[in-house]
Amino acid sequence: MTIEDNHMSTNGKYRILFVCLGNICRSPAAQGIFQSIVDRAGESDGFEVDSAGTYSGHQGDLPDRRMREAAASRGYVLSHRARPVTSMDFLDFDLIVAMDDNNYADLMHLAPSVESSRKIKRMAGYLTGHSISYIPDPYYMGRDGFELVLDLLENACTNLFRSITEDGNGTCPVR
Repeated sequence: MTIEDNHMSTNGKYRILFVCLGNICRSPAAQGIFQSIVDRAGESDGFEVDSAGTYSGHQGDLPDRRMREAAASRGYVLSHRARPVTSMDFLDFDLIVAMDDNNYADLMHLAPSVESSRKIKRMAGYLTGHSISYIPDPYYMGRDGFELVLDLLENACTNLFRSITEDGNGTCPVR
């Protein structure tokens, strides 16, 4: 998928929303990793990256301390405050990326139109070299779970960035 396959927001930025359940582990980590990739590529002016949850019980909270610590050990700063997905997100974002099948189903149910539902993709669809079909929730998995999720997200975010920015000529159409 290249940028031509998607519409771009009126502000000229390609807007991506990462979504998990509570917006305290996977989606803020994906947001931080993807933003880091964008920044390193010098494409910050071309993207707007955010995250949200399908559950609002953590609204206003920072990401889980364990995820912040695991991410910080890899150089990522996760400072996002949890928020729930809103109906406006389906209008405001070009791509909405679900971490697992439950998140995907919830988002499909929340989508206000068929057109909006076409923006929803599974994060695992961007994984390479892994046989897993979803990004697991590390909340009850311990330290190894957070490390696994970061490994998966680094892989998927890298591939997602490439799928958006490569137009076959090695140039970035996000500009």
